[in-house]
Amino acid sequence: MKAGPDISIVGALIGDPARANMLTALAGGVAMTATELATEAGVTQQTASSHLAKLLDGGLLALRKQGRHRYFQLANEQTAAMIEGIMGLAHHAGHRRTQPGPKEPALREARVCYDHLAGERGVALFDSLIRRNALSAAADGLALTPAGEQFMCDFGVDVEAARKSRRPLCLACLDWSSRRNHLAGALGAALLQTIQDKGWARREKGTRIVRFSPPGARAFDKLVGERI
Repeated sequence: MKAGPDISIVGALIGDPARANMLTALAGGVAMTATELATEAGVTQQTASSHLAKLLDGGLLALRKQGRHRYFQLANEQTAAMIEGIMGLAHHAGHRRTQPGPKEPALREARVCYDHLAGERGVALFDSLIRRNALSAAADGLALTPAGEQFMCDFGVDVEAARKSRRPLCLACLDWSSRRNHLAGALGAALLQTIQDKGWARREKGTRIVRFSPPGARAFDKLVGERI
C-alpha cells in the first residue's frame, strides 16, 4: 500500500456533477442553504442533503448555524484554490458546461475567489506587488516585505489585523482564467475589502463579479502601474 495523501477520495467527491456545481457556487466565499445548493446542483433537496453530507465528511465544506438556519460554505481557502485551479484546467481543456455568455468578460476582468480579488485585475495586482518587492518567496510560500508593509499602510490596509487572523497572511492562488497567480490569504482579503471601502468596486449581487466603477478602474490601474 502506498503511503501519503489519498487524492482519489477528494477526486471522487468533486467528480460528481451535482457536487461540482455546489462547490463552484460556493467558490465566491458565500454561504448557502441546502435548498439554494439543491437549485444550483439541479437536484432534489433529499439528494442535495446526501451530497452535502459527503462533502462535509470529506472536509471540503463547513457548516454554519445561525438560529434555525444552516448554511454551507467551503471549508477553507485551500479548498477554494483547488476549485479555482480545477476550473482553470477545465476551461483550457475545453470542458464547458454552457456556451460563453455576456457576463464571462466581466468574470475574466474581476471576480471574487473565496474572499480575495481574482481575474485580470487580481493578477495585475499580484504582479505589481512582486515588481515593487512587496512580496518575497518564503518557506511557506510568500512573505510580506518591509516595502510591502509600507505599501499596505499607505493604501489603508490594516496589516496587524490581518496578521491576527488564524489563516496564512499571504498565499499565491492560481487564477483559472489567466493561469497566473493572484493574492489570497488574510492580506488578499484585506486588500479586496479596502478596494471596496474606497468605493472603487463592488460585488455584483448574486454573482462572483467584482464591478469597478470608471473612476475606480482608473485609480486601480494607476495603483498597479499598468492597464488591464
